[in-house]
Amino acid sequence: MNRFSLSVSAGIARLTESALGPYQSAVVRIGFSMTWLLFLLREFPHRAELYGPDGPWDWELARQLIDSNGAFTVLMWSDGRVWFELVYALALLSSALLLLGWRTRAMSVLFMVGVLSLQNRSVFVGDGGDNVLHLMSVYLVFMRCGRVWSLDTRRARRAREARARGERFADRVGPVLWAASGCVLVTVTVADRFHSEWTIPALLWAAWCAQGLWWAVGRLKKSAQPRILCDVIGNVLHNGALVVIMAEACLIYATAGWYKIQGSRWQDGTAVYYPLHLDYFSPWPMLADLLSASGTMVMIATYGTVVVQVAFPFTLSNRRLKNVLLAVMMTEHAVIAVVLGLPFFSLAMIATDAVFLPTPFLHRLGGWAARARERLAAGAGGGEGAAEPADQEKAEPARVGFTA
Repeated sequence: MNRFSLSVSAGIARLTESALGPYQSAVVRIGFSMTWLLFLLREFPHRAELYGPDGPWDWELARQLIDSNGAFTVLMWSDGRVWFELVYALALLSSALLLLGWRTRAMSVLFMVGVLSLQNRSVFVGDGGDNVLHLMSVYLVFMRCGRVWSLDTRRARRAREARARGERFADRVGPVLWAASGCVLVTVTVADRFHSEWTIPALLWAAWCAQGLWWAVGRLKKSAQPRILCDVIGNVLHNGALVVIMAEACLIYATAGWYKIQGSRWQDGTAVYYPLHLDYFSPWPMLADLLSASGTMVMIATYGTVVVQVAFPFTLSNRRLKNVLLAVMMTEHAVIAVVLGLPFFSLAMIATDAVFLPTPFLHRLGGWAARARERLAAGAGGGEGAAEPADQEKAEPARVGFTA
C-alpha cells in the first residue's frame, strides 16, 4: 500500500511540477501552424469561392446552418468583402507567428479563431485533415507549446540575462495585446454578435482572464505561492491537452482500422487499387498505374495499412515497436500526399503523429537545425546569428502576458 501511495504521489508530482513533452508540443505547434499556413497560401487565389462571398455556399445559407448548429465563426459578424479579407489575413498572420513561436499563447487563440471561422463558414469544403486541424486548434490553446524552438524562448532568455545584470526587462507588447483583445471581446459580447454555443466564447474569455491573472501574479515580489499555483494549473492543463491529443490519435487510427476490417475490399486485399484510379485522387496517373500494376504490392499495402492502424494503439507500451510503426505511418502519409494528391491531410496526420516522437530523436533534430542555421549565418557573414542551444527543455518562459 505504501509503495502504491508513493507511486501515485510521484505521478501527481510529475504531472503538476512540469509541462511534459516540450519538444513534442513544439513539433505539434509547428506542424499544424505550417499545415494551415500552406493551405491558406495555396488557396489564396480561390479564397472567396471557398469561404467568402463568391462561393456557392453563400452567407445566408451559412447563417441558417450556423443558427441551427451553434458553430463559432467570426465571418457571420458581417457579410462584407472587407471583413472577409481581414479575417483571412488574420488567419494567415496568426499561423505564421504561431509557427515562429512569437507570443504563442495569444497566437494559439487567434489561430483557433481563424481555423474555426473559415472552416465553419463552409463546412462542406475539406477532408479528414480539416477535421483533425479543427480539433487540434482548440487543444493548442491549452498547451505550453512555445517552451522550446520559439521566439518566446529567446525572449525569455534575454529577460533572464537582463535580470541577472540587474537591469529591468519591460514587456510592452504583451499588455497592449491583452488590452486590445479585451476591448474586442467586450464589444462583441455587449453587441451579442457571437451567435454560437457558449463553449468557444467562454474559452476566449477564460484565456483572456488567465493571461491577465498570469501577468498580475508575475508582478508580485513578496510571495511566490500565487506564481507556483498558476504554474501548477498551467502544467495540468498542458499535460491534459497532451494526453487528449495522444488519445485522439489512437482513436483515429483504431476506428479507421476497425472500420476497414469490415469492408469487403479491405478483406480481399484490393482496396488500395481503387483510389489510385479515381481522377480526383490521381495527380500522377503514371505513378498510380505503376504502383497498382503489381497485385502483390496492392495486397501488401492494403493489409499493411489495416494492420498498422489497428495495432498502433496497442504498441504504445513498447517503445521500439511503437517507433517502428510510427515511422511506417509517417511514411505512409507521405506517400498518400504524393500519390493521391492529399498533402494537407497528410501533413495534419504527420503533425498529430509527432506527439509520439521520442525525445532523443527530437534533440538530435534540434541539433541538426541549429548547426544548419549556424552554417547559413556564417555563410551570410552574420556572426550575430549563432543558434541557441537545442536543449531548451529547462528554459523558463518569461513571466509576462501572452507567453508560452
